[in-house]
Amino acid sequence: MRPEILNPLFVDLTALPGVGPRLAALIGKVAGPRALDVLMTAPTGVVDRRLSASIGTAEPGTITTLRVRVDKRERPERSRRPHRIICSDETGFLTLVYFHAKEPWLAAQFPEGAERIVSGKLESVYGGLQMAHPDYVADPEELDELPDMEPVYPLTAGLAPKVMRKAAAGALERAPELPEWIDQELVSREDWSDWLSAIRTLHAPRGKEDLGAASPVRKRLAYDEIFTNLLALALIRQRRSERKGRALMGDGARWAEIEKRLPFALTGAQARSVAEIKADMAREAQMVRLLQGDVGSGKTMVALAAMVAAAEAGAQSALMAPTEILARQHEEGLRELIEAAGLQSVILTGRDKGREREAKLAGIRSGYVDIIFGTHALFSGDVEFEDLGLVVVDEQHRFGVRQRLALTEKGARTDLLVMTATPIPRTLALSAYGDMEVSRLDEKPPGRKPVTTIAKPTEALDDVMAAVGRAAERGEQVYWVCPRVEAEDAGDLIAAEERADTLRAYFGDSVPIGLVHGKMPGPEKDAVMAAFYERQLSVLVATTVIEVGVNAPDATVMVIENAERFGLAQLHQLRGRVGRGSKPATCLLLYKGPLGETAKSRIETLRRTEDGFEIAEEDLALRGAGDALGAAQSGLPRFRIADAGAHQSLFDVAADDARLLVDQDPELETERGQAARIALYLHERDAAIKLLRSG
Repeated sequence: MRPEILNPLFVDLTALPGVGPRLAALIGKVAGPRALDVLMTAPTGVVDRRLSASIGTAEPGTITTLRVRVDKRERPERSRRPHRIICSDETGFLTLVYFHAKEPWLAAQFPEGAERIVSGKLESVYGGLQMAHPDYVADPEELDELPDMEPVYPLTAGLAPKVMRKAAAGALERAPELPEWIDQELVSREDWSDWLSAIRTLHAPRGKEDLGAASPVRKRLAYDEIFTNLLALALIRQRRSERKGRALMGDGARWAEIEKRLPFALTGAQARSVAEIKADMAREAQMVRLLQGDVGSGKTMVALAAMVAAAEAGAQSALMAPTEILARQHEEGLRELIEAAGLQSVILTGRDKGREREAKLAGIRSGYVDIIFGTHALFSGDVEFEDLGLVVVDEQHRFGVRQRLALTEKGARTDLLVMTATPIPRTLALSAYGDMEVSRLDEKPPGRKPVTTIAKPTEALDDVMAAVGRAAERGEQVYWVCPRVEAEDAGDLIAAEERADTLRAYFGDSVPIGLVHGKMPGPEKDAVMAAFYERQLSVLVATTVIEVGVNAPDATVMVIENAERFGLAQLHQLRGRVGRGSKPATCLLLYKGPLGETAKSRIETLRRTEDGFEIAEEDLALRGAGDALGAAQSGLPRFRIADAGAHQSLFDVAADDARLLVDQDPELETERGQAARIALYLHERDAAIKLLRSG
């Protein structure tokens, strides 16, 4: 049960003063449906409403608050012209402008000869100062009611700033005083206030400095989010370690047969990862491990070692890929090695029907098949395993947690290995995968040649097309990536459909060109990708759907248009699609100038290094967590106040603190443990509490 002390925050927005259903719908778009959501929506800035010295010293283009005398009201001569109120002080004149205002209202607001406080944006018009529709008009005696510093919140169409501020104030009134869940020594060392004081200051900042990422207020509230996230993950990990599992341990003989046939030795990182995974599988607890490796770092071979180890222990393995073509590529690439070890494999996809499917299902059900490759078709109810011991999930971010669990539940305490080719910054890996052990492949297999990265302005398009033609003549293949699908939704960006037409017109029939994008039906998309993989196409024009795609060893050129619009990690992922074979490869970044500092920095980083982990950290620093990985990394937690880039130092501290608390108080029963329970509910990580209760 949620602690009663938090109930005032878990109410519908209509419980806030002045918020009816219509306004609740608008505020909900910005924040969320409850008072808690508004409370956790931080202001994006602050407006200084403090009284300026005089009209003569005020700066045009700024929000200004002035004490003025009303000299004269001027009615418009024509209906579409504005009302003007001429005001002054000892240093100059100011004109207030109102369109479509009612004369009686203006007369009441601005009696001639009266003094008024006006606050709004000051503009210079025809050499004079003007303020159109002031935000505030007040009698000087009401000056105390005007905030010195006014928070600015995110808005949506139809939602007035005043309404959002009032909603935030209403939510703040409901915020209770809560017991401290942060370690007292840390609170003292960082000079942090308690939670309630911090949230009050966030919504009533004393200046811009209170809203900055480095401010004590922001850091305190960011730490709360990070700590509760990592505490929940620490509780999950601790509960998993307590549960009895099964040990999968073979004699290594079948893997030795495979190693004899490999044309290369495993890299140090591969050998280390294989050892870590086998050690996990040999324990009597469920393995849940993340294998992070750059494109081409050899994850598949590590996965094969794990699956063979399961087979040596008498268990089956399933490798699940996000697309049929990737599943087939895995199966085709590993089949010979699997057979050399005396093992049986099969691929199961949605395409399998009738007798063929039934024969495959029978082999899986009987235990005749040791290793099963497939897509989400492996979730089907008719897929039964004799003894599923290991599940390997390729490109894990393409599958939800429920899908992964659905497959592991087809066995008894099945081990889980999830793989990603997207190097994840360490802080984000902590927050997204803190319940998992992590292995990193940070070396490239021998023989992989570096990809030459070149940046060119869009004016060099003809030169680039000529270079593509020369590559096609040599029998090499080319990826050409555009940021949008259609010209209508591209704006000033190049659309894939438009570029495919341009290239077909340029090359005629001499260069076969394919087009693939996310709006195409799945089977159609797979067919085009397969045609490229089978070398029926020389050029594949695509959107970023090929970021995680087929392994085409003859692809040697990657052209990326509007490269300045892509994130650093995404550019690196796309670059990784080429250079998979023995031929030298090139990545051409076409940009629309002039380049900003961030875009320049991105391109320089790409030219300097091919280390995906270094690039991921740089991308996080340049763009922040939300943009660095994009929507594809859907497993990442959503932080409202914390910023994974700006608050990196807090992650290590929070991870240590969360582990320490779980070690000392695994049931969260101490005074601090009880406070931490409240924090978990406040930050909606209460699934961890349910885990405590269920044991």
